[in-house]
Amino acid sequence: MKAIFIVYNQAHTEKVEYIFDKLNIRGFTRWTELTGRGSVDGDPHMNTHTWPEQNTARLTVVEDEMVPKVLEAVKKMDEINKDVGVRAFAWNIEALY
Repeated sequence: MKAIFIVYNQAHTEKVEYIFDKLNIRGFTRWTELTGRGSVDGDPHMNTHTWPEQNTARLTVVEDEMVPKVLEAVKKMDEINKDVGVRAFAWNIEALY
């Protein structure tokens, strides 16, 4: 099992929902109204007058073979609109209850 954490500009919400629906990923936890700044490039998303945008994040736990499918879909979404911002991270799950 793997955990996938996706952080994205809230403008991508419908696209991320579409990815989850298309790949039949049912379970997730979503955080809204997040602020931050990417480590590579892009503008800060701070929910302020100067930097008004904000982020959303989702965490899901999936079977190992789903990871490349999710990451590829996120990569395609990012390539279409690099100015909006999205990042995905995957790591091993040691135990699941």
